Amino acid sequence: MRVLVVEDEQSLRDGIVDLLTGDGHQVIAVGDGVAGVEAGLRDPFDLVVLDLMLPRLDGMEVCRRLRSARPGMPILMLTARGSEDDKVRGLMEGADDYVTKPFSARELLARVRVLGRRAPVGESLDELQVDDTVIDLARMVVVRGEARTALTPREVGILRWLYRHQDRVVSRAELLEQVFGQRGDLQTRAVDMAIAVLRKKVEPNPDKPTVIISVKGAGYAWRLAR
Repeated sequence: MRVLVVEDEQSLRDGIVDLLTGDGHQVIAVGDGVAGVEAGLRDPFDLVVLDLMLPRLDGMEVCRRLRSARPGMPILMLTARGSEDDKVRGLMEGADDYVTKPFSARELLARVRVLGRRAPVGESLDELQVDDTVIDLARMVVVRGEARTALTPREVGILRWLYRHQDRVVSRAELLEQVFGQRGDLQTRAVDMAIAVLRKKVEPNPDKPTVIISVKGAGYAWRLAR
C-alpha cells in the first residue's frame, strides 16, 4: 500500500516509517498539518496515518479536509490524548480508527492492515482529459501534443479539488483553506493569481477559459470542454 504518515515528532515518525516500510508498504512522511493536506490532495494514498497534535494545522482539521476531498481514503488517527471525547470527535471528523500513544508496533500494524483492506479500487484521480490535452496529476505534468508543461503541487491540488467538486462553485475562501492551507478570510489575491497561471497550462485558450470557469462574485467551477 501507499501510506501517508503525518507526524511531527521525528523519532516517532521515523519509527513508523521503518515499521511500515519493513511490512512492505510505500511510505511518504511529513511533519506538519499543512504539508499533510498538500500531500494528501496531491497524491493518491491507500491509507493515512495522522497525528492529532500537529503544528501549523491540527490533525482534526487535516482529517476533515482530506475526508472531504477523498471520501474513500482510510484515516488512522494517532494521539497522546486518551479521553473518550477526543476519540468521538476524531471519528466524527472522518477518522476510520483511533490509536492512543503509546502503542505497540504489533497493534499499529494490525490496525493498518485492517484499514488497508477498506481502501476502494479506483478512488484515486490520476489523469484528466480535456480535448487534446492530458493532465497527468500523478506525474504533475500537462501534455499537449509534443509539449509538456510541469505542474506544481499546489496546482495539482487546485485541479483535484475543482474536479472532485465539479457539481458546484468553489469559493476562493474554500480553496484558500483546503488547498493553500490558509484562513479563508485572509485578504489575498493568491488564489486568483494561481488560477491565472494554471489556466496558461491547462486551457486551450487561456483568454477564453473553458476548463476553469470564473463565476462572478462566487469563485470558480470546473467545466470540461466539449
